[in-house]
Amino acid sequence: SAAGWVDMLAGRSKFKVVSLDPKDFPQLPLGGESKGGVAIETAAATLREMIDKTLFAVSTDETRFNLSGVLMEGGEGGVLRMVATDGHRLAKVDRRVPGPKPERGVIMPRKGLVEARKLLEEVDQGDVTLLVSVKEVRLSTPTVSFFTRLVEGEFPDYRQVIPGAVRAKARFNRDDLLAALRRISLLASERSRGVKLHLEKGRLEASASNPEQGEASEDIEISYGGEPLTVGFNARYLIEVLSAHAEGEVMELGVTDEVGPGVVTGTSDPEYTYVVMPMRL
Repeated sequence: SAAGWVDMLAGRSKFKVVSLDPKDFPQLPLGGESKGGVAIETAAATLREMIDKTLFAVSTDETRFNLSGVLMEGGEGGVLRMVATDGHRLAKVDRRVPGPKPERGVIMPRKGLVEARKLLEEVDQGDVTLLVSVKEVRLSTPTVSFFTRLVEGEFPDYRQVIPGAVRAKARFNRDDLLAALRRISLLASERSRGVKLHLEKGRLEASASNPEQGEASEDIEISYGGEPLTVGFNARYLIEVLSAHAEGEVMELGVTDEVGPGVVTGTSDPEYTYVVMPMRL
């Protein structure tokens, strides 16, 4: 009504609800073009996969604004790159997407990507468009336009974190290690969630202990030719990256020593790299 009331009738029910001034609704960038923006067209499945492979590594610490989202930028060779880190692990994925890429990296917020992921699930096999501007990004599907503001701040130089070379690599089946970690992590310390991985020729022993509950260990077969090595990791950090890979995939864990970062890759997806810092256990 002119007085600002909304009347709703449903069967025998009547509602009279006060409305707000439409002028107070935030202005949305509804134009098809954005000054200085870059339009990226890609398959919904590709963007959905890139989100799945990085979003879990975003920091949940609200005081670290520059780590509270996923970096998106153009990478070497014209790829579209997404990177996420919380300071303890880092996930980086590259995909070949035709067309222009952002000249400067932008940080897309975690909550915005969670909602965008839901929209991409509905699109299934269709294409979507990302319009990236200075302060916001718009995801356009065939039926919905979704806007989210970008995170302000500088993303850390992730290239310094990724080791240039590793001393030895252990090759294993993704399902074997994932299942073992899920079992033995039940007895890991609730505070650190730490597990030990002991590597030796043909064998990996994963173990965890908790003085209040007990201990557990499990062996899996691996391909490894380096010197025996024991290194500790947060079990959740390993479980999450293994879950992001396809079932049955052959994986590699690159290690340097007991205190150096581990590098997890899949043999069928060399453009997806995961770096995880070790723990002292």
